[in-house]
Amino acid sequence: MKNIKKYFVGRRVFITGHTGFKGSWLAFLLSEMGADVMGYALPPVEGTSHFNLLRLDEKIHHVIGDIQDASFLNRTICDFKPEFVFHLAAQALVRPSYDDPVNTFSVNILGSVNLLDAVRQCASVRSLVYITSDKCYENVEWIWGYRENDTLGGHDPYSASKAAAEMVFSSYARSFFDSCPTLGAATTRAGNVIGGGDWAVDRIIPDCIRSIKSGIPIKLRNPKATRPWQHVLEPIWGYLLLASRLWDEPLKYAGSWNFGPPSSQIRTVQEVAETIVQHLGVGEIVVEQSAKHPHEANLLQLNCDKANQHLHWHSRWNVDETLEATAVWYKAYLEGENIEDITRLQIENFLGVKND
Repeated sequence: MKNIKKYFVGRRVFITGHTGFKGSWLAFLLSEMGADVMGYALPPVEGTSHFNLLRLDEKIHHVIGDIQDASFLNRTICDFKPEFVFHLAAQALVRPSYDDPVNTFSVNILGSVNLLDAVRQCASVRSLVYITSDKCYENVEWIWGYRENDTLGGHDPYSASKAAAEMVFSSYARSFFDSCPTLGAATTRAGNVIGGGDWAVDRIIPDCIRSIKSGIPIKLRNPKATRPWQHVLEPIWGYLLLASRLWDEPLKYAGSWNFGPPSSQIRTVQEVAETIVQHLGVGEIVVEQSAKHPHEANLLQLNCDKANQHLHWHSRWNVDETLEATAVWYKAYLEGENIEDITRLQIENFLGVKND
């Protein structure tokens, strides 16, 4: 912990998408480390968002902005002069991408172009971690994990937009960043993340919690689909490790990186729902047998040998520990406990040390 913390204490860190699920965990952890954090994002979607429950607007510089607003984004970054940049802002869900593909492509591609161009014009940036998705790979439903050099693509608009965002990054890296010896830039692709504070629609655990809270059955549309489930802190820790390496050796650690659990930790959607219900002690599960839904991948796994060997990053929690921690967070929320305390405690448990 201390070896990574030293990179961020007192450093200016800019995060896009800090009001979202993953972004709020990252912003909170960095603020706990003593970083000078600025977040740039749309307002949190609802009052129970992790961002609001953590009172992050009192802990960091909170800027409400759209990454599609190129001039405001550029001005905000140039005025703040960040040393680290983490790009998470996105339309991050498959099903809504079918409902509004134009917005999905605009946010995930043109928004990313705006971020990259702002970084290109900001000499203070030393380390850029550009988050896309495991769904950027052309998924042929094979059992082997995808490597960083496998073919990009996507059936649904969300997946295609993330593959395109990777291509945009590659162009900026080769055209601009690779010739800048003081800037390290890399993309990251993470397997399905779960954890407290996720309220997205059509994601299995938030759907479970909403159903339980409302006293209605949990409906599963794709119960046999498998995912590489990992706690949200797993890839976040990977992003921080990568950012620190990019600071020290920009060229060596540039490129693309996968962060996901080993194949032994895969579970079906139904198994995940059943485990959450078991931990919470309440809830009924039903399968929508005849429901027709847009295409979603059934099988998706990442090969993380590169991160394992070169960053010494490995999953800290197995899937059972991950599901337990997730259930504990939501149980604390449902019982009205202090979310800042439970989030901090889970970070400490995950890192295995006090955040000193």
